[in-house]
Amino acid sequence: MADASYLNWPFLEDSHRDLAKRVNTWAKTQFGDHGFAEHEDVDADCGAIRHQLGQAGLTRYCVPAAQGGVTETLDVRSLCLMREHLAYRCGLADFVFAMQGLGSGAISLFGNDVQKQAWLPGVASGELCAAFALTEPEAGSDVAAIATTATPDGNGWRLNGEKTFISNGGIADFYVVFARTGEAGGARGLSAFILDAKTPGLKIAERIDTIAPHPLARLVFEDCHLPAGSLIGASGSGFKIAMATLDVFRSTVGAASLGFARRALDEATGRATTRKLFGATLADQQGVQTQLAEMALDIDASALLIYRAAWTKDTGAPRITREAAMAKLYATEAAQKAIDTAVQLFGGLGVTKGSVPEALYREIRALRIYEGASEVQKLVIARQHLSEWK
Repeated sequence: MADASYLNWPFLEDSHRDLAKRVNTWAKTQFGDHGFAEHEDVDADCGAIRHQLGQAGLTRYCVPAAQGGVTETLDVRSLCLMREHLAYRCGLADFVFAMQGLGSGAISLFGNDVQKQAWLPGVASGELCAAFALTEPEAGSDVAAIATTATPDGNGWRLNGEKTFISNGGIADFYVVFARTGEAGGARGLSAFILDAKTPGLKIAERIDTIAPHPLARLVFEDCHLPAGSLIGASGSGFKIAMATLDVFRSTVGAASLGFARRALDEATGRATTRKLFGATLADQQGVQTQLAEMALDIDASALLIYRAAWTKDTGAPRITREAAMAKLYATEAAQKAIDTAVQLFGGLGVTKGSVPEALYREIRALRIYEGASEVQKLVIARQHLSEWK
């Protein structure tokens, strides 16, 4: 990573600077320049990367210290730095790390001591694979439209319904599932549950292939029995749990985008300074210089928004809905633009399968959709703005 000057910004502490150097060194040693190569067996590669992250002690940043983590509570700046540096080297490594945090995040933030001790140490060590099951065929951005139900059943609950586009679907050891329990209509009638992947009635109905291969699946629940102890927090608090979890991890999506954008800029700069055109390098052309300048500008602006949001959360803000939405929106859109520029500067090589710009082009696209599409982030920002104006 050519430019690391941002690590000296006041948003970060010495422990964060040390972490960034450590992760950068580990990822460079682990993946070199080949982290974006084809993955023939994505499931197996995810498992291998998760264990490698665990052995290196890096998945410990996904849970609180009491359950084997590093910091007392989830430190958003650490999570962002981890994702940024992993994404720079390997999109799949970023995915694996991110899902360990997001998949267990609701337990870290709202689980009781029994739930935390049962699941989080395994997440910290990389032994357990976590998943976050929120999206449904008719309930993506509109979480209040969730139709999956959990009905009381003796000493527990009976889960029925369907989820789709679930990351780690089919390979996870447990899922945090959001279902309608009916305390009220819409968002106020949802609850969060821990579902052991071995529970009878859970079916992997379909594995979903995407342009950047990640383990995704459609899940079907047919009379899955959930013990009473599987309920996270209070019944009816599922929407609050989901939004608070996304509040923490939405900034990290921006950080992953930032890592992709930094890699795109470095690849584009290397290309521009060596590729000859009309008797000079691309970098000698004013038009190309303008493109590189715009990439560098957008990267710094993204980093400022991301680490402002993370710092705000880490220093005690109960919610960072506006800040996280801004960081996620700007960074993902800016990264798409930067990567498109890199592809253009590489010409035919930029769309050649196996090249880094081509891989980045596939990797970045989903980040503008998951954990709240760009259009939804604009609505979130506008509503916060109007609320504060009133």
